[in-house]
Amino acid sequence: MYPEGVSDSTTSLEEIYGSLLDQVPLLANRDSLSELSGGLTNRNLLVHNGEKKYVARISSNSSTLLSIDRESEYENSKIAATVGIAAPVLDYLPGQGLLVIGYLHGQTYSAADVASNLSRIAQSCRVLHAAPAFVRDFNMFEIQRTYLGIVKERGFRLPSDYLDFADHIMQIQKAMKILDEGTVPCNNDLLPGNFIDDGEKIWIIDYEYSGNNDACFELGNIWAEAFLDIEQLEELVTAYYGQSRPEKFARAWLQALLAKYGWTLWASIQSSISELDFDFWSWGMEKYQRAQSEFSSEMFSKMLKQVSEK
Repeated sequence: MYPEGVSDSTTSLEEIYGSLLDQVPLLANRDSLSELSGGLTNRNLLVHNGEKKYVARISSNSSTLLSIDRESEYENSKIAATVGIAAPVLDYLPGQGLLVIGYLHGQTYSAADVASNLSRIAQSCRVLHAAPAFVRDFNMFEIQRTYLGIVKERGFRLPSDYLDFADHIMQIQKAMKILDEGTVPCNNDLLPGNFIDDGEKIWIIDYEYSGNNDACFELGNIWAEAFLDIEQLEELVTAYYGQSRPEKFARAWLQALLAKYGWTLWASIQSSISELDFDFWSWGMEKYQRAQSEFSSEMFSKMLKQVSEK
């Protein structure tokens, strides 16, 4: 949670968060405190305690409007850690927005790193997806509808022709039901920065949107968030399944399109409620413009057909 009326530009991290961190024995005798990059719904602090390092993830109460459940994040983070794909979970203060995890030494990925390591990323995804079931589900069809209700109810900004594509979403949902193979534990928010490479394996971090979902949502989202070429989506899907799977390729492409459409509303909500200094609306409109183009493309009709043919 972010204290009301406090400006980070004039107040130190210790002044803002010190009393909260003091409630965790691991962090109480810290030597230093600094902020890590990333995080559009939370603050990530690096805590030095002697030779040990910890990460304190501090969330805002307003994140509940974004379909984030911090209890689920905590439980799912623990599950992912048990299969060796996520950082260990060390402490949690329910109701206070503080999750403490171990610090992972390694390279935080860029989009170029994702493009160069698709087979290894596929392997890490398989490890995560083989974990015990997460404590909640994640379904972008449902989340998009929830976001839309919030945007309408509160009068938040909405692209003028956003609702014109509602029928396209119905077509996607109908087509993907035909070869639906169920859900697996997914991160659901795999931006390049949520991969950390220690030289031996690629870790997956940040489980605030985690939930049981279609594996192809994960693959499509990785591809879309790294702005990769269409050939690289096929490479990722093939690496994940161990062989060419045209229907899974189509499924991942359609799930990525659904994600762009849904995250557009996430950006609308964030642009109205977030205390962070970030242009959420422009970020969302970039995704929406890509979605507009794909809805209107020949690829859309092709993928609708291909996703239901095995």
